[in-house]
Amino acid sequence: MKMSNASDGSREVREPLVEKHVVESKQEQPWMVYLSTFVAVCGSFAFGSCAGYSSPAQAAIRNDLSLTIAEFSLFGSLLTFGAMFGAITSGPIADSIGRKGAMRVSSAFCVAGWLAIFFAKGVVALDLGRLATGYGMGAFSYVVPIFIAEIAPKAFRGALTTLNQILICTGVSVSFIIGTMVTWRVLALIGLIPCAVSFLGLFCIPESPRWLAKMGRDTEFEAALRKLRGKKADVSEEAAEIQDYIETLQRLPKAKALDLFQRRYIRSVLIAFGLMVFQQFGGINGICFYTSSIFEQAGFPTRLGMTIYAILQVVITALNAPIVDRAGRKPLLLVSATGLVIGCLITAVSFYLKAHDMAHEAVPVLAVVGILMYIASFSAGMGAMPWVVMSEIFPINIKGVAGGMATLVNWFGAWAVSYTFNFLMSWSSYGTFIIYAVVNALAIVFVIAVVPETKGKTLEEIQAVVNP
Repeated sequence: MKMSNASDGSREVREPLVEKHVVESKQEQPWMVYLSTFVAVCGSFAFGSCAGYSSPAQAAIRNDLSLTIAEFSLFGSLLTFGAMFGAITSGPIADSIGRKGAMRVSSAFCVAGWLAIFFAKGVVALDLGRLATGYGMGAFSYVVPIFIAEIAPKAFRGALTTLNQILICTGVSVSFIIGTMVTWRVLALIGLIPCAVSFLGLFCIPESPRWLAKMGRDTEFEAALRKLRGKKADVSEEAAEIQDYIETLQRLPKAKALDLFQRRYIRSVLIAFGLMVFQQFGGINGICFYTSSIFEQAGFPTRLGMTIYAILQVVITALNAPIVDRAGRKPLLLVSATGLVIGCLITAVSFYLKAHDMAHEAVPVLAVVGILMYIASFSAGMGAMPWVVMSEIFPINIKGVAGGMATLVNWFGAWAVSYTFNFLMSWSSYGTFIIYAVVNALAIVFVIAVVPETKGKTLEEIQAVVNP
């Protein structure tokens, strides 16, 4: 694929900050990078708390506020609808007021949403609160992996970016487990904790040096870079590279949404958007939001099933983090998608047997094995890798627009799946999981045919592979 002259020129400039280790004589540990990552992924935990809320709270909310299944389905799906608006605005917000500023906005929306849910006396306040937490989720889902990718050395960029998914899973799991022990209003209050930690922690960490350089704030840029790399680190070469790269970017035209469909960007768009589509339409948010309902319909003890589910997804995602930069993104995606197909088919068999009044004792066992296989497989790759690849695949001059649009695609899929899940299950429980199995099978084909391996490559090298 031929690139334009401007694009060719940008390839001559080495990507700084994310790509290159600072040469240090004493190999000082980047403790500020770790602290900054921790603060950022508190937003990921808040994301998970929002996503995991509806499953343990479903029965109690419906009983206390007398909601119909349609009203609760709307409540559940409004989270992802709000996240779509968060996705649309997160890129421009992160580019205009900074990565830290965008995370503060996300935290504020989540706090407002949780308070609205806690004080809700009827469906309107409940839905408005869900919409607000959804907005915060959507913004967090874009800005957290971008911020981490911009501050992390390339040797463990993948592992640190994967922490985003680990903390999302942890947030979901904590909501699942605590939600079986406390009321839905108390669970909403607990959701405030990671938002507060994130908001306050942002005062203790530096802004992304790359964003500061892009905004021309040179003094703050050098101070942030030195704070991230350590007092004894020689940052002069890295700082010069960043400035050189930013100057080249500023000569390029400002990106707009329509620019994503230019020939030089189309493969990056296809890869990122395609992974987001397959991640969501494979069924994850329907299964995550209504796990308790699935176990209940299959005849498996709900509390036990949700506890196992919660623990398993955190363990698998955590075990996966150290191997991201060794095994590579593409193999993990393929293994994950294959496991998703198998998990969906096992669950489909369970519900088929139940629908035809066959093998009664096998039904709950097959259902829980299928669901656990599904969530373990999702946590092993398809959960984190699309976000890792998205943070790597776009050049910096379109990253704000492209990342926001990719996140919008992701959340539209999440909304569609979460809203239709209950209706699909009413139509055909085993048919629902067969549909998800087919989508995940198509994901395998997509990853093999389209997605490149980005392991161990600088962002410039990735651009050369994607747009040769």
